[in-house]
Parts: sequence; C-alpha cells; structure tokens
Amino acid sequence: MKEFAYIHDGRLNPSPLRVVPALASFTDDQLDDVLNSSSLLQCEPGDCIIQEGSIDSRIYVLLSGELEVRVGGKKVAAITRIGEVFGELALVNQDKRLASVIAATKSVCLAVDQKFLQDIHPREQDPDFHASLYEFVARLMMRKLEATSKRLAEVEKELKLLRESRAGMKTTPAAKPKLKRPVKRTVTARKPVRRR
Repeated sequence: MKEFAYIHDGRLNPSPLRVVPALASFTDDQLDDVLNSSSLLQCEPGDCIIQEGSIDSRIYVLLSGELEVRVGGKKVAAITRIGEVFGELALVNQDKRLASVIAATKSVCLAVDQKFLQDIHPREQDPDFHASLYEFVARLMMRKLEATSKRLAEVEKELKLLRESRAGMKTTPAAKPKLKRPVKRTVTARKPVRRR
C-alpha cells in the first residue's frame, strides 16, 4: 500500500467527493481543511487498510475499487460504492477497530486523520467545525442503521416463511417394508443315466 499527501485546488473539489452525501454538512472552507488533513492510499488486492483490534484515528472514503470487511478473518460485508465512508466510529469512539478492511481489487481511498483536524480546529475555539463533523458522523450512522434495519427485516421475513413452511410439512411415519414371501421351488430329481 502506498500513501501520498492529498494535494488539491481548494477552488475545485474532486468529483468523487461530490457524491458523498455526508460531506454536505461541511462548508467549502471546512471541506478544504478536511482535504488538507488527508492522504491518498493506493492499495493492491490483499492490502489491509484497517486492522481488526488496532486503534487509529482515521476515517476513510472509497474513491475507486472494491473492499472487503472481515471479522475474525471471515468476510461479512463489501464496500463497493464510490464515495462510501468507513471507519467513521474513530471520530466518536476511540476503542479498538471491530473489523478489518481489506482491498479486494486495486483501490484508492482518501484517509482523513481526525486527530489532525482537532489540532487545527480545537473544539473550544471552533465549535461550528466540530458540530459539522459530528453531523457528518450522525448522517453516516443513520444511513448505515437504515440499511441494517432493512436487511434485518428481510432476514426476519425469510425466517418466518421458513418456519411456516416447516410447520406445514406433515411428518408421516415411514411405511413398513413389505416382506416378500419365500418362493417355493420345486426340485425335480434327475433320473440316473445308465452307462452302457
């Protein structure tokens, strides 16, 4: 994985970031500061962007490619939409990462270091910036909770249908096998052959 400082023209925000709905909470100047505290990650398939159990302060935006989310080494989700944000809990919860994020294909991500943002915008001196930052996280969490709730409702519906179909199946005792009657064979005695 290669990491580069993110250099941009403050007057022109890059098009991939325009598709990130959550960034709507930032003013142009605030978004400029966010981008100035960011890096670009160029990932090859198999590169680990977030390691389960680690502690870091970055949040990420997928700019190209596809990623896998793994828990205990098992794939549990995929990140495939350009502009999708992940790792956002680092903004509010400085606990260990709950999952790993691995590049499934060649990928490019924007990595935003929120600790650096706090250094250039101390909470006490710039409450507006931090309000926008937490609004950003709230929008992300709302979208993810809506998607999770929808999927949970689908799973519950599937489970209900399975239970109903299982309850509707009648269990019939296995039929007793019919015993075959022994075949009577007639044995005929051969006449002895006379020898001459």
